[in-house]
This record gives sequence, C-alpha cells and structure tokens, in this order.
Amino acid sequence: MVSNFHMPPTGFGPGSQTHDEGEELDYMALPSGMRTYVPHTPEVEDTRAVAPALALLTEIAAACDEAARTGLHAEFDLGGLGAASRALMAETLGEGEVSMKLHGIPALRVQESVFAGVWVLHGEGTDIVEVGPVPQVALTRAFTARRPGQGAAAAWGPGVVNAPPILAELTEKSGAFQRGQDPHVVNLTLLPHTEDDLIWLDAALGEGSTVMLSRGYGNCRVTATATDHVWRVQFFNSMDTLILDTFEVTELPEVVRAAPEDLGDSGGRLRAVVESIS
Repeated sequence: MVSNFHMPPTGFGPGSQTHDEGEELDYMALPSGMRTYVPHTPEVEDTRAVAPALALLTEIAAACDEAARTGLHAEFDLGGLGAASRALMAETLGEGEVSMKLHGIPALRVQESVFAGVWVLHGEGTDIVEVGPVPQVALTRAFTARRPGQGAAAAWGPGVVNAPPILAELTEKSGAFQRGQDPHVVNLTLLPHTEDDLIWLDAALGEGSTVMLSRGYGNCRVTATATDHVWRVQFFNSMDTLILDTFEVTELPEVVRAAPEDLGDSGGRLRAVVESIS
C-alpha cells in the first residue's frame, strides 16, 4: 500500500485552477522606458542638397575623436545651414538621454543627441552643436544663484533635526574642493531626516542655474545648488518613485557626463551614418 506521502499533491497541475472562459491572466506590469541606441540612417534622395550637413557631420565625428583623446570641446554653428541640411542634422542627431535647462541670459535648452557627447544648444541667438563631455556653459553657469543660499541663517522649522550637520559637512567639502578629486557624496536615503530638514537644506544651499535630466532606466534629476560644487542628485525608478537622494560635492556628477569611450564610439557611429548616406 502506498502512503499519502508518495501520492502526487492535489491542487496543482493542468486543470487544477478554475477560471471563467475567456478571462485573461492579468500580469503585473514590468518596468519600461529604457532608452537604447537604435541605428537610424536618414533617407536622402539628393545628397548634393544636403552636402553642407554631411560635411558638418564629418567634422563633428572628427571632433568626437579629438574629445575622446584630449577632452577638448568643439562648437559648430548651425545657423548658416539651409532648410534641407538643417532637417538632416535634426533627423541624424535625434534625442538622447540627457537634457538640460540653463537659466541666465540667454536661457538655453540643451539636448544630448543619440550620439553621446554631441549636444544641441538652442536659445535666443544660439543654435549650435557642441562636442565634449558636457556643454561648458552648463558648468560656468551652474552655481550662479537663481535663489541665493542662506547658509546656517536659514529659518528653522520645528522639525529641523539633522540638516545643520549635513550643511556643515557640505560647506566644508565645498570650500576644500579641488578639481579632479573624487566626489564626496552625502546619501540622504541612508540618513535619518525629516521633511523640514530637506526644506531647510534647500533654503541654506540655494538654487543654481543648471538643471539636468538623464532618462535611462528611470530618471535621474541633477540640480546645481547656489553653493559651489554642490549638486542635488535624485534617482527615480520607472514608476517615478524616488529611490536614491544624494548631495554630491564634485565638478559634475558622472551620471550626466559623456565618458571618453562614449565620445570615441559616437565618432565611429557618426562616420558610419555619413558613409551610408553618401
């Protein structure tokens, strides 16, 4: 006689679960929105009509190679291009992961192209492509105060508890910052703090003139404070939930910087596009 221990369990296997006819399984939605590079070759009927754009794209590819080797920036004015060439430039460059708003005169909108390290800058009197790890103006304007920081004199709310020592740490690191040193990160996600702490830190550090958004697997928002070299870096998942909240004392957070390898790859991919059109 076989004991129940050896019998197959009931309630499992095909036919064990009942459901209404025609009813579909409802699966939990998986994270989405990851941006990846997809090769795209614009269709051009007459290459002679877009010759200036093709020549400019070749120059941009060479500038990518140079920036990968040396870190040097290069700018290319799009203002003189005809309509056909300008349209080809827009279609070829597309929109990549990183966008920026740069406050000041003139206010600028910056969009990284699908080629990392190739940036398109628009504003009053400005229509250029810049090649480099990040547009230089994003750094020169970064800590220019839109709203000056009040420092330790910021008004205290009833719930301000841990913000003052955080401010002291950030201020010390900001004053001692040397270009090229490793970032100093204060991870608010791992530190106990209140909503009043965050409000007080915002008033104490102020607001700078550069805001960046990196869209990859979720979003990363990078905001310059009005305190030199202090950035607020916030990561959100694909459901737009804040999952990591930090301050970084650095020249520029790495999440928005095009690496030399990226720039070199962009040069090669741009040349491939130009060759396929030509």
